[in-house]
Amino acid sequence: MIWRREEAEAAEQAPGTGGRRMADQQGEVTIVGKGAKLEGTVVSAGSLRIDGQVKGQINADGDVMLSPQSQVEADIRAQNVAVAGRFKGNIVVKGRAEISRGGRVDGNITSKTLVIEEGAVFQGQSIMDQPQAGQAPAPPAREAVPAQPEKVG
Repeated sequence: MIWRREEAEAAEQAPGTGGRRMADQQGEVTIVGKGAKLEGTVVSAGSLRIDGQVKGQINADGDVMLSPQSQVEADIRAQNVAVAGRFKGNIVVKGRAEISRGGRVDGNITSKTLVIEEGAVFQGQSIMDQPQAGQAPAPPAREAVPAQPEKVG
């Protein structure tokens, strides 16, 4: 099911996001319903909300939201991700990854920002992305070089 912006505004507050709206509401929001089971690659030109079960690969140009009743076993690539259900796999986002109260992530997360609410479970590694162009990069690590005694004469 695909909603247009006008219809999405009626569903502004998705469950498990603490009342925040998805960042990419200008486009379309694809919804995988509560009873749906998908297996394979899911590609969304906008944002994606999953209420059902997905197994495979998820690629979204917008945000991905996993509702409390969702069960997902996949690798996700998106702008931002909010997990309120059960997720197993790897997450790579350009912005923010959030695990809400009651949410569970078993896998690695690569993001600029990671938020884990009290009552959430995260089992894996967090990789904080490098700053984008225009931001000051971290100073390079310098190796300690032992001083050489000077020879006289």
